[in-house]
Amino acid sequence: MSIGIHLDPSVLTFVAMNLRGEVLRERSIDVPNLEVATETIQLMADTVKELISEIRVPKKHIVGVGIAVPGPVNVEDGVVLNPPLLDGWADVELVNPLRKLLRLQVIIEKDTIASAVGELWQSKEEKSDDFVFVYCGHGFGAGIVIDGEVHHGSSNNAGEIGHYSTGRKAVACEECGADDCLAAGTSYEFMAAQAKERGLELPTYEIMGPEQRSEGINRLTELALEGNAVAKELIIESMIRVGEVAGQLANALDVREIVFGGPQWDKVRELVADEVDEAVQRRFGLRAVHEVGTRTSSLGSQVGAIGGACVVMDASLSPKATALLLR
Repeated sequence: MSIGIHLDPSVLTFVAMNLRGEVLRERSIDVPNLEVATETIQLMADTVKELISEIRVPKKHIVGVGIAVPGPVNVEDGVVLNPPLLDGWADVELVNPLRKLLRLQVIIEKDTIASAVGELWQSKEEKSDDFVFVYCGHGFGAGIVIDGEVHHGSSNNAGEIGHYSTGRKAVACEECGADDCLAAGTSYEFMAAQAKERGLELPTYEIMGPEQRSEGINRLTELALEGNAVAKELIIESMIRVGEVAGQLANALDVREIVFGGPQWDKVRELVADEVDEAVQRRFGLRAVHEVGTRTSSLGSQVGAIGGACVVMDASLSPKATALLLR
């Protein structure tokens, strides 16, 4: 058995999974106080202990704990480096503290890569050996699968897509300086300003941290799902930007399938799936050679945590040499 944890700026997700890949227990904690890393690490440890107690499995039968986190990340040292949407998480050591608290093997992986591992291992869908998993949470990233293998990159940070051009102007990005990157065009700050121009007031904050951004995005999403026309329009526009980038990835990698998943996609897919597919097809330049399909992951909002649990299985049970590097 393995435990998977997913740290997203808007939610902590946990799963307990057996060797058959069945999720036995799950837990989600919305908008925890993520800015204090030590408190979040303690919350992770306490929740894992609760899950282990509930499933009544001896600790010796638990292979380990896999944590999926936003990048960039130092996998070898178990350190979260400085995720752009997680204030207070610069150079945070995560693996060693959890090992001490849990007395279990702990592995860390970038959440988009973990999600791709989970999709490869767990999805019941018939899938291609070449696909891109587009993770849609508080931020966006990509997990890349080529020839049935997950691509990790030279530093285990493959899949950073936040500063790809969407072809749609937004505001100047503080990090890259461009005014059309995905991060700027999908930020809560930009969407709240757009909402105000269109007559919709969203929550405003003197200090904008991960908790505030999450609350704001959640409120916008709620309004869209309730039928508010402006909110729905903003959500669709935001996700079209994601589709524009996904289409570019399909071109660069020559894949046949784009898979969308994650907690935000799980909420809004019925509103945006057609428009996102149209954006992918519009950007896909190899249509004369082959088609590119889009679909929703069957793993839902738990995909990151399931991926974390699968990473542990992959590292411990798979005979591949690449898996040994994750130890």
